[in-house]
Amino acid sequence: MNIVLFAHPAFMNSQSMPRFARMLEQAYLARGHSVQVWSPQPKIYNYFPRGRLSKWAGYIDQYVLFPLRVRKQLRRQPSDTLFVFSDQALGPWVPLVKGRAHVVHTHDLLALRSALGDAPENPTSWTGRLYQRYIRHGFRQARHFISISHKSRDDLHRFGQVAPETSEVVYNGLNYPYAPLPPDEARQVLQQAGLPAPAEGMLLHVSGYQWYKNVPGIVRLYAHYARSRHDPLPLWLVGPKIDEPLQAALDEVPAQGEVKFFHGLDNSALQACYSLSRAFLFPSLAEGFGWPIIEAQACGCPVITTSEPPMNEVGGTAALYLPRLKLSDDVQAWAQHGAAVLTELLSLVEADRAAIVAQGVAWAKRFDADAAIEGYLRIYGQVIERENKRSA
Repeated sequence: MNIVLFAHPAFMNSQSMPRFARMLEQAYLARGHSVQVWSPQPKIYNYFPRGRLSKWAGYIDQYVLFPLRVRKQLRRQPSDTLFVFSDQALGPWVPLVKGRAHVVHTHDLLALRSALGDAPENPTSWTGRLYQRYIRHGFRQARHFISISHKSRDDLHRFGQVAPETSEVVYNGLNYPYAPLPPDEARQVLQQAGLPAPAEGMLLHVSGYQWYKNVPGIVRLYAHYARSRHDPLPLWLVGPKIDEPLQAALDEVPAQGEVKFFHGLDNSALQACYSLSRAFLFPSLAEGFGWPIIEAQACGCPVITTSEPPMNEVGGTAALYLPRLKLSDDVQAWAQHGAAVLTELLSLVEADRAAIVAQGVAWAKRFDADAAIEGYLRIYGQVIERENKRSA
C-alpha cells in the first residue's frame, strides 16, 4: 500500500498528534507498506518563532505555502496512493486530495464544540470560532473517516456536519505495555526517577490540564475526602500546573491533606504511579477518548471517572462513575458526593478490591495497539477498493 500521511507541523509544539502520526508511520513501515509523511516546514515561522506573530507566521506556512508544495508533489504520486490525515484538525488540506483515495482520523471535536457554543465552560474568541469553521469547511469535504470512539463519531456527524461514505470506530490501542508492577518494583522505579514513594500508596490524576480535565473539581473532591480522615492518602497530580482557579481549589485542602505536582514523567514512571495508586481520579467534563482511563486499568488501578461518553464507553463496567460537573451544579455538593464514592472504594475489603482490579486489567486488554493498526489498515483497504470502483 502506498500511503501519504499528513501530519501536524513539529514547529507548532503539539505533542500528542505528532506522536500519533509517528506511531502510524512506524507501524505501517514495519508491515511493509510505503509511507511518506507530509508536513509543513517552518519558513515564515522561523522569522517569528516567539511572540504574538508566531502563530500567524505558522498559519502562513501551513495554509499558504504548504498547499503549494502539496500540489506539486501530487503530480508525482501513483494513482493508487492513499492519503491519510492523522487528525481532523488538518481539515484545510483535505480539499487538496478530495478527488483521490483518502481517510481522515478523527480524535475529538472539543475545539469545534466550544466554537459552536456547546461547551460553556470554554468560551471561544471570534478568531477561534472562525478558525474552527475553516477547519470544518475542509474536513466536511472528506468521504471517509475513522473515529477513536463512538462519542467522537457522533460529534463528527452532529457538529462536523459531515455526510461520509465511510465512518467507522477503531478504539485507540495502548502505545506502551502497561501492566501491574509489584509494589516493591514500582517503588524502586519511582526512587530511581527521584520521586517519593509513599508506603501506603496515593491517589492519582494524570492530564495536560486542559479545561475539560476538571482538575479544580478533583482537588475539591480530594479536600472533602481529606477532611473526613486524620491520615488521608496524598493526591499526586501529574501534568497540571497551578493557575488561579486551581489555587483557589488548593486553598480548600485541609492541613492533613497533601497535594503534590509532578511533570515530565516517562512511561515507566507513570506505570509505577498507576501501579501504586489506590485510585485514579479522572472525572473529566469531556474527552475524545480518555487514554489515562485504560492506562490506569491496565496497571491494576481502580478508576473513578464521569458517567458520560466517551468516559463510560472507555471505562466500561470496570470503572466507577460520577455525574458530570456542570456550570449550574453546586460544586461542593458534587465534590462531597465524589469523596463518598472514593471513600467507599478505599474501604473495600481486599477480595472486593482485587475483583475490581482484575476486571479493569481484563477490560484494558481490548485496547490493543496491533488490533488498532490492523483495524486502520482494513478500512484503508476498503476505501482504496471503493475508490478504484468509482474511477473504473
